[in-house]
Amino acid sequence: MSDASRHDDAYWREHLTPEQYRVTRQKGTEPPFTGRFNAFKEDGVFKCVCCGGTLFDSGQKYDSGSGWPSFWAPADDAAVATETDTSFGMRRTEVLCRDCGAHLGHVFEDGPEPTGLRYCINSVALTFEARRGG
Repeated sequence: MSDASRHDDAYWREHLTPEQYRVTRQKGTEPPFTGRFNAFKEDGVFKCVCCGGTLFDSGQKYDSGSGWPSFWAPADDAAVATETDTSFGMRRTEVLCRDCGAHLGHVFEDGPEPTGLRYCINSVALTFEARRGG
């Protein structure tokens, strides 16, 4: 993990909005269909709001109808980590930023080809950087 993973709770509270903190550091979830990136269509990369690491590429984004930005793969397999999440009486796979441990969302096995995966990610956990050139 990077230096970002070594920050304490006070650092995150100071550098994140209350909603960013609730979602990324306390494993919260934003309400469906409310996030900035749910219907977002621009070309570029999505980065971690906490550490700035590249997480997802717009080329893998699709409309899952779930109410959260969905991707069929991360930008790079090394960009994210997963853990078993048994909160709320469910068994899900949590998606975390590999660099800083931020909670991003969950991954499900009901996505499109070629992976069959749906990375269901909170908009508030992301920033966006438009692709340059072309």
